[in-house]
Amino acid sequence: MTIKKCAALLLVGLLAAGSFGCKKKEEGAGSAASGDTVKIGFLGALTGDVAMFGKPTLDGMKMAAEEINAAGGVNGKKIEIVEADDRGDKQEGASVTQKLITRDNVVAIVGDPTTGITKVAAPIAQKAQVVLLSAGATGPGVVENGDFIYRDTLLDSVAIPACIDFFSKDMGYKKVAVITSDNNDYSVGLSQTFRDAAKGKGIEIVADEKVKDGDKDFSAQVTNIKAKNPDVIFFSGYYTEGALIMKEARKQGMKASMFGGDGLFSPKFIELGGPAVEGSMCALGFSPEQASPVTAKFVEAFKKKSNGAEPGLFDAQGYDAVMLLADAMKRAKSNDPKVFKTALGQTKNFEGVSGTITIRANREPIKTPLALLEVKNGKYALKAKVPVKMD
Repeated sequence: MTIKKCAALLLVGLLAAGSFGCKKKEEGAGSAASGDTVKIGFLGALTGDVAMFGKPTLDGMKMAAEEINAAGGVNGKKIEIVEADDRGDKQEGASVTQKLITRDNVVAIVGDPTTGITKVAAPIAQKAQVVLLSAGATGPGVVENGDFIYRDTLLDSVAIPACIDFFSKDMGYKKVAVITSDNNDYSVGLSQTFRDAAKGKGIEIVADEKVKDGDKDFSAQVTNIKAKNPDVIFFSGYYTEGALIMKEARKQGMKASMFGGDGLFSPKFIELGGPAVEGSMCALGFSPEQASPVTAKFVEAFKKKSNGAEPGLFDAQGYDAVMLLADAMKRAKSNDPKVFKTALGQTKNFEGVSGTITIRANREPIKTPLALLEVKNGKYALKAKVPVKMD
């Protein structure tokens, strides 16, 4: 073989290798072109302080995948849930998001249940053109990241005004003390939503205090609030600080109960707070009580899988997230996120187990009804189901 022939063959080989490399890159992150499964990633905490939100979300996702696969899968392929633990840490959340996309080649990610980490993950998913659907982030600044970003949870901007109407008209509340955890994105956004929604509703904010996630001593804030004699304490943070605040409030002789969002929905809130959190309320997009036929079927199936335990909000929203993605893929007749994202955005009156869900033009969900839960005799119990306008 001459040197010229050898060089020519080497050039052909290099070009072929380059072509193969380009093809492989094109079929990388978010590709549904290879394999027998459709990979959906889970982004959330399985350890750490917010694992109480992440673990049930994953449980709900797995349950949905099992049901879909038993019925034949999606467009001829089985759903595979790829899980990872972001430990409730923003930096780890970014790393996990990158790995799910570049290493695992997921077509969609469900998570994170918290607003702060979702806001970190969303730009990464958007750039990679992989659908991210949060089953828990309720604060602002999420879907604004782009046209691949969605969520299926009841938004604070919908839930809080509905609750304020209920408190003002049905419970006669007039004075509210607001407490914000100012190093928590979810809390900061939720408090501002409350302030905005309270205007013109006959609700006066008589105190507006600041705390931080991780604080243990709330005596100064409670002392300030006690002097204002509010009808209710609105705390926009998570269950750990919420429980400690209520223990301090009862210690100082306050009778007002606490109200908050889904950050207060955890057995740990009751475990940590004990009698001090009796009467406390949280607004959620799900309750197993007064269930619709679709929800009742889910509740029974869940109880069979979990030794009689009832599902909570995050179980239901994780389940709905996978069902919404599968429904969009079927309607689009494609498992490619660049295709099925459009169908997801056109979802109307989807009968989820956490309520009836419509995705609006801005990729934000609206769902009904709202469940107002109250801690009663050491358990969460339905206080009221508040209808939400679906327009």
